[in-house]
Amino acid sequence: MRNSTRSNVDPFIVMDVMEAARKAEEKGRHIIHMEVGQPATGAPERARRALADALDKGAMGYTVALGLPELRARIAQMYGEWYNVDLNPDRVVITPGSSGAFILSFTALFDSGDRVGIGAPGYPSYRQILSALGMQPVDIQTAPENRLQPVAADLVGQDLRGLLVASPANPTGTMLSKPALTELMGAAAEAGASFISDEIYHGIEYEAKAVTALEVSDDAYVINSFSKYFSMTGWRVGWMVVPEDHVRVVERIAQNMFICAPHASQVAALAAMDCEDELQDNLAVYAKNRQLMLDGLPQAGFDKIAPPDGAFYVYADVSDITQDSRALAAEILEKVGVAVTPGLDFDPVRGATTLRFSYARSTADIEEGLLRLKTFMEGRL
Repeated sequence: MRNSTRSNVDPFIVMDVMEAARKAEEKGRHIIHMEVGQPATGAPERARRALADALDKGAMGYTVALGLPELRARIAQMYGEWYNVDLNPDRVVITPGSSGAFILSFTALFDSGDRVGIGAPGYPSYRQILSALGMQPVDIQTAPENRLQPVAADLVGQDLRGLLVASPANPTGTMLSKPALTELMGAAAEAGASFISDEIYHGIEYEAKAVTALEVSDDAYVINSFSKYFSMTGWRVGWMVVPEDHVRVVERIAQNMFICAPHASQVAALAAMDCEDELQDNLAVYAKNRQLMLDGLPQAGFDKIAPPDGAFYVYADVSDITQDSRALAAEILEKVGVAVTPGLDFDPVRGATTLRFSYARSTADIEEGLLRLKTFMEGRL
């Protein structure tokens, strides 16, 4: 049986690293996980209790395709609380994780063959989902002087139908200021490119609040998730905000592709939004881990890094150590039991000389991981 040409997507390398780490753990090794962007914490306690109560009261059936009305309303309320944006709840669409939102947004906005710009380095699944849907991802090679974020000049001559930007970004953790985001959205509009803002790391910021695209314009798709700040990765529930005249378009696609996001996850997500104390405690751990990484990675020999503004990653230039980041990551895992992600996941052109380190796990794990990385680098001298 033949496969479609669209199915020829690259693997998500971090998942391969996770599998290698799992196999090592099966053999009894203690692995420090710096490879995956997954909080060490679980869903907030109140969210778990809310779901338990709901399960006692009845079955979890289908919801309407756009999601539970009370969850959509609470998300709209959050935009007022976080950004002073007055958002109509009708524009909020609940999705099966941010991945479901990417599929819906790409399907709603683009035709087969359309060119869609994505910053490199950037989240690899953007590229693979676009390819699987028959669209053409266009890597925009971002510059260190722009903190590895796209700028308006990068769009010149690209003939894009869309532009996807993440702030805070994965893998770098860098953010766009409001002036920078405004200029970039303006350039995209002038070029006739639809703008998609990936905001799934909002809430995980350290020295300044992230800016939502909705502060600049309503003419954008905004994607978010309960996976990161709300610590609900495995629950597979996210959301997107779309212009009012796009709601019915997205609803029709969602009805047919997904029916709805998981009902149980929506119930828990609604309760999670009122767990601010617990979530801020999690953020304090990330902030402590971030400082440990900024101090410890250079001491270990990974000194070409830029301080992240948000998320829970440090992206390091390792060009003076290797020209094969995948082999280096495998060597680190084998020799000292620390799982890290090769930059090839995020940048096919320059990723052979970069690594991503995640500090989403416990502080004890981060401290131990840094000690092991230092041991590894000393052993290479």
